[in-house]
Amino acid sequence: MTDDGPAHSSADESGAPPPPDPQALDYIAANESPEFTRLRRTHRSFVFPMAAFFIIWYAVYVLLGAYAHDFMARPVFGSVNMGIVLGLGQFVTTFAITSIYVVFANRRLDPQAQAIRGDLEEQEASA
Repeated sequence: MTDDGPAHSSADESGAPPPPDPQALDYIAANESPEFTRLRRTHRSFVFPMAAFFIIWYAVYVLLGAYAHDFMARPVFGSVNMGIVLGLGQFVTTFAITSIYVVFANRRLDPQAQAIRGDLEEQEASA
């Protein structure tokens, strides 16, 4: 028995890929469209600075914990020291960044994404 390849091969005998389906959405064109480029730029303009801020803030916290024992052990009130306060600040910062991102996405990203989706759905319906 010989193996002639799968019966549902996507290439013809010459090995060339099949021609594109004229009714399929042009995802490459959609990806390169000015609207999608603007959406990616808007997303990145928020995510990269916010991620850099949080990584730096976390690194400072870890480095303080590793090398600034006296500072981290300094009492703030009662038996609560600076290490506890900054550690809890990590949680507060995480929730704050998440909340800010949700508001940002709802106000800036979602309307742009919905417009792009609407254009693609119209393109698909007319195909």
